[in-house]
Parts: sequence; C-alpha cells; structure tokens
Amino acid sequence: MTPSDHIDQLIAGLPDWRGKTLAGIRKTILEADPEIIEEWKWMGSPVWCSNGNMVVGNAHKDKIKLTFSHGASLADPEKLFNNGFGGKVWRSIDIFEGGEIDAQALKELIRAAVGYNQAKAKKKAPARAKAQK
Repeated sequence: MTPSDHIDQLIAGLPDWRGKTLAGIRKTILEADPEIIEEWKWMGSPVWCSNGNMVVGNAHKDKIKLTFSHGASLADPEKLFNNGFGGKVWRSIDIFEGGEIDAQALKELIRAAVGYNQAKAKKKAPARAKAQK
C-alpha cells in the first residue's frame, strides 16, 4: 500500500467532520507545490514532504492538528499557527469542528515551508560534495 493509499484509508475511516476537513487540507497542501510528496510515518501519520518533512497531519478526537516541522522559522502573516509557541522549532495549527482555515493562506505557508527546506538542502549540498572529494 502506498503512502497516499494509507492517507485515503485514514480519511475514509473518519466519517465525521474530521475526514472532510483533512481531505480538504490535503488537497490544499498538494495544490501548493507540485513537488510535494506524501509519506506515511510514525505508525500512522500523513506527512507531506519536499526536501524533507514539512507538515504532519493528525486527526485527534476533537481536532485536526497540522504540525509544521520548522514552523518557528516560517513567516505566518495570516496568523494560522495557534499552538506550539513554547518550542523553538515546531508550530502547529489546531482546527476544531466548525473551524475554517484560509486555503490561500495555508498554501502560502506550505510554499514557505517548501522554500525553507530547499534553502536547508542547498546549504547541506556543498558540505556533502566536499566530503566526497
């Protein structure tokens, strides 16, 4: 089963508002950049990646949680992040029943995460090239 199949199965198993919300978020994330790939990690979590992990999506009893791997380093002009401010790296968005998320603002945040990971990968690439010489 592919990671995308696992995510399909997770969404199908959430017949309430969480399934519909996660499906919409997934669509928005994948529309943000064609290079984004879906992975299935940590015993059952959808993870969207581009040059490394970007965002993990989890369905909890009362919310959908999107956790951004390097959220503290991302600009968030629309103030989507609403949790995880105590840490130095991660930031998250908790979406509760009846809550909405601005799809365009989420796409911009995803694109910022893609850019962050690309910059991080470029910094590592010269170090790897030197080590191989």
